[in-house]
Amino acid sequence: MGIVETLQSISNFLTGLGTPVLLPIVIAILGMILGQKFGRAITAGLTVGVGFVGLNLVIGLLIGALDPATKALIAATGIQLQAIDVGWGVAAAIAFGTNVGALVLPLAFGINIIMLIAGLTKTLNVDIWNFWHFAFTGSLVTVVSGSLLLGLVAAGIHAIAALLIADWVAKDVQEFFNIPGISIPQGWAITSVPIIKLLNAIVDRIPGVRDIQWDQETIHKRLGVLGQPLLLGVILGLLLGLFSYGIAGWQKALLLAVQMGAVMLLIPRIIAIFMEGLTPLSEAARAFMQKRFEGREFFVGLDSAILIGHPITIAAGILLIPITLFLAFILPGNRVLPFADLAATAFFVAMVPPLTKGNFFRSVLYGTIIMVMVVYIASSFAPLVTQIATNIGYQFPPGATEITGLSGGNWIAWILTQIAKLF
Repeated sequence: MGIVETLQSISNFLTGLGTPVLLPIVIAILGMILGQKFGRAITAGLTVGVGFVGLNLVIGLLIGALDPATKALIAATGIQLQAIDVGWGVAAAIAFGTNVGALVLPLAFGINIIMLIAGLTKTLNVDIWNFWHFAFTGSLVTVVSGSLLLGLVAAGIHAIAALLIADWVAKDVQEFFNIPGISIPQGWAITSVPIIKLLNAIVDRIPGVRDIQWDQETIHKRLGVLGQPLLLGVILGLLLGLFSYGIAGWQKALLLAVQMGAVMLLIPRIIAIFMEGLTPLSEAARAFMQKRFEGREFFVGLDSAILIGHPITIAAGILLIPITLFLAFILPGNRVLPFADLAATAFFVAMVPPLTKGNFFRSVLYGTIIMVMVVYIASSFAPLVTQIATNIGYQFPPGATEITGLSGGNWIAWILTQIAKLF
C-alpha cells in the first residue's frame, strides 16, 4: 500500500468515527494536556459529545422536515436547469475521494499545529470532517492546473484562511452565544465573514436602513406572544408548508409547522450542554496559557452546526429557501438548480447573527446577497465538479448530466481556482 493509500485509510477511519465520537476523545486529551484531572477531562469530553448527538438529532429533524418541503416547492415551480445541486454530503465524499482529499488531513492539521506553536493562530481546529472544504478547493485547483502540488498549496491556503478568520471573529461568536473558548473555522462559515463585515460597513452608512434593528427582543415586543421563538417557528413553518404543498397539503404544512417550532425550542437548550462541557476546558486553557504563554489565548475550533441554534438563524434560513429558488430562476447566466443543500440554507447565514447583534433584517438581506454569490460560484464550478466526480467513479443522479454543490460555492475556492488557471 502506497503512502497516499495509507493516508486515505487513516483519513477515512478518523472521519468515519464522526464528530460525536472523535470530539470527546480530542476534548478529553486536550483537557489532560491543559492540566485537567482524568475524570474531569473525560466528563467534559463526553458532555460535549452528548451535546453533538443531541444537536445532530435536532438538525436532522430540521433538514429532514425541510427537505420534502423544498422538493415539493421545486416541483411546484417547474424550474429546469442544467446542473443539479447534490448537496454537501456528496461534495464532501467527492472531495475526500481525490488525492488531495487523501492528504488534506495531515496537511491541514500540520499547518494548524505549526501556526499554534508560532503564535500565528489561537485556534486548534478539531472539526476534521469539515476539512473537506479544503480538499474541495485543492481538488478543483488540481483539475484546472494538472498539478497535485498546486492543489495541496491551495488546500493549505484555505486552511490558513480558515484559522485566521476564525480568530478574527471568535470573540463575537463567544459573546453572542455565551459559549467560552471556541471559534468557528468551518469552511463555509469563515467564507461568509468578510462578506458580512463588508455589508455591515455599507449598511451602516445608509440612513434609515442602518437603524433597522429587528432583533429577537424587538420582534417579541412588536409581535407579543407570536414573537416567541416557539410560535415564530410554527408560523414560518406553516407558511413555508402552505407555500410548498398548497392548501390541499394542509396536514403536511401543519406537521412542518410543529417541527419548526420544536427546532426553535430544542436547539437553544441543547447548546447549553456544550457550555457545560466546554467551560471547564476553557478555564483550563486560560490557566495553562497564563502560566506558560502569558497573554496568549486558546480556542477550540468547532463545526458551525453549533451556531444554527439561534432563532434568528433558523428563521432567516427558512425564508431563504424560497428566496434562493427564486434567485436561481431569475439570475442571468445561472445553470444550477438548488436542490440538496436548499434545506440547509441556515448554514449559509450562521455567522450573520453574531456579527449583526442578532439582526433579523440584516440576516435575511445579507443572506440573499450571499446566496446570489453562492449560486453563481456553484454554477461556475459545475463542469469541474462533474469532471472530478467522473474521475472517481461517482454515480450521477438519474437524468443529471452535470452536478455541483451550493455548499462548495465559496469565494476562496473560486479565487484560488482562477489563479490556478494561469499556470
